Amino acid sequence: QVQLVESGGGSVQAGGSLRLSCAPSGYTYNYPCMGWFRQAPGKEREGVAGIYTSGGDTYYADSVKGRFIISQDNAKNTLNLQMNSLKPEDTAMYFCAAIRGWRSTCHPIPRDYHYWGQGTQVTVSS
Repeated sequence: QVQLVESGGGSVQAGGSLRLSCAPSGYTYNYPCMGWFRQAPGKEREGVAGIYTSGGDTYYADSVKGRFIISQDNAKNTLNLQMNSLKPEDTAMYFCAAIRGWRSTCHPIPRDYHYWGQGTQVTVSS
């Protein structure tokens, strides 16, 4: 059974930074695409960032471009999300997810992803 375990969430003031990590069962390169998503109360789940694990191509939602960086640490076998210049509207539960099977691109579109973690809460206060 595929497991994805997120860590690193917490509370921070606006303008601050947080770093999320996701540890998958198996190696990150077993999943062609991995990504980060978020869901705020009363809102639909939305894509934040995706990464093509073999080529390193990255994809970002417009709302986080220039502030968030998705990366993979092959030595630690983790997927990471560095979040800078955080805003109150970034407050949400953040989920790590992965795709099975081949894909040519890894846009963070929730319906395309098959495996999901349990999430980690990020709260940004003004």
